[in-house]
Amino acid sequence: MKQQIVNLVHDALKKLQYPVPDSIKCDYPKIEAHGDISTNVAMLLTKELKQPPRKIAESIVEKLRENSNDIKEIQIAGPGFINFFFTEDYFKRNIKTIIDQNEQYGKSDLLRGKKANVEFISANPTGPLTVGHGRNAVLGDTIANFLEWSGSEKVDREYYFNNAGRQMRVLGESVRLRYLELLGDPVDYSDEYYQGEYIKDIAQQLIDEHGISLKDEPAEGTFKAAAEAAIFTEIQKTCERLGIKFDHFYNEQSLYDNGYVEEVINLFREKNLAYDKDDAVWLKASELGIEQDRVIVKSTGEPTYRLPDIAYHREKFRRGYDIIVDILGSDHHAAYPDVLAGVKALGYDDSKIKVVLYQFVTVLRDGIAVKMSTRKANYITLDELIEEAGPDVVRYFFLMRSPQSHLNFDLDLAKQQTEENPVYYLQYAHARIASILRFAVSSSQEFGWNYTEGDELSGEQLGALQEKEEIDLAKRLEQFPEIVELCTNSYEPHHMGTYLTDVAMHFHKFYHAHRVITTEHARSLARLSLCRATKIVIAAGLNTLGISAPDKM
Repeated sequence: MKQQIVNLVHDALKKLQYPVPDSIKCDYPKIEAHGDISTNVAMLLTKELKQPPRKIAESIVEKLRENSNDIKEIQIAGPGFINFFFTEDYFKRNIKTIIDQNEQYGKSDLLRGKKANVEFISANPTGPLTVGHGRNAVLGDTIANFLEWSGSEKVDREYYFNNAGRQMRVLGESVRLRYLELLGDPVDYSDEYYQGEYIKDIAQQLIDEHGISLKDEPAEGTFKAAAEAAIFTEIQKTCERLGIKFDHFYNEQSLYDNGYVEEVINLFREKNLAYDKDDAVWLKASELGIEQDRVIVKSTGEPTYRLPDIAYHREKFRRGYDIIVDILGSDHHAAYPDVLAGVKALGYDDSKIKVVLYQFVTVLRDGIAVKMSTRKANYITLDELIEEAGPDVVRYFFLMRSPQSHLNFDLDLAKQQTEENPVYYLQYAHARIASILRFAVSSSQEFGWNYTEGDELSGEQLGALQEKEEIDLAKRLEQFPEIVELCTNSYEPHHMGTYLTDVAMHFHKFYHAHRVITTEHARSLARLSLCRATKIVIAAGLNTLGISAPDKM
């Protein structure tokens, strides 16, 4: 519907020889009296045309009325808003479109031919995934879903990790000390080591497999390797519980082993963008739009985070990706511009990189925030959260808010199986419709007619939809493809949850106001078709979010 208006307005502006804005904005009005779609395009042209916006709007509307078969009425409101009222037949016809397209409804070729890489979680293998990682995980996987729905040729879900450095050395030493401790040796296990029970579990596994033969082994050997393997196995299991599977695990160390990091340093030097100072290597970031130059190799010879990250993104481009999405915590807000500037300096199109920053999560239990510390193992793991609330609820709750908004994860609400729980509310609407359709198949003969799910609709039957609640619901269903496109373009999946809640609310209004199955064959069939279309949209919307749509609850 929005795109139809955009096209009509664009054509009208061309006919009037008015300037055409780069983007013609259309919105769904919050007030019903303002129509189905509204645009402020006339007000945007006031300065350039040097005319009052209402006069501009009148000229546009005059041209619009020349080609508006699906539009019942066009009004000018306020200072120059143009409000469009669509015919009821337009929304009724779309019900059949939804049923005909079924699971394909809402899918598009918006990104046809595009190859995408979505990198998310990327936690180093030092411990189980926590609640903090959960938002990253679900957000990344869901964004990948929307890219697929919008026709991306290939979407690779990628996990970037570092199994070197101080954290991993501490991990290996933590397991070694727990191993000795379990064998009865006195050890000094200070707060600097990882405190979780998982460290003891890994150490016990090593005892079961090797006995006491590892007592003289260094932490960097078997202990570190065993810890990394065990933790990565658990990370993958946790992800799979949420329906997340990765296509690639990319090791930061490979950037060094393959010489890619050194190549980047040399390229910067060739471009006169790197110099030596105080025994360190500096990037001339001040020439790349950054306020100050940045150290990329410390005086110790150790690279800063910027260098391998620049090399990593260079490899993404060299691997042929057209869309590169990074899901990062908000603490990266000051860091990622350096990486983008470095990539651009190497000659790559940094506009292809989309960085999605997300705010952190607070878990509430009994209305009180749960205090957490990763090193001290005082945290709720993602597995524990899934155990308490279930994977569907965990996914939905992580997607309820814009990534840029802080998220309070209310465990008490998450565990409720009532309409207060937004996931239950959506799934219950889907299950209720499934129940209605089953009842129609089994009981329609009692009302004097026979129904088989999948019956074709005629225009005459759809014309039986006359009630306000029926039309209001049909209007919401028509918006679904545009919501998919919005989520894809904005990288903000929360819009889908908001939309589905609105659909479910209007379905319940319709259901409580009108009987679906009656002795009136045409009206019953039309209402069953409206139910089927609603079921398809709710299931499709939940599918984009990676959430199940049960037929029974």
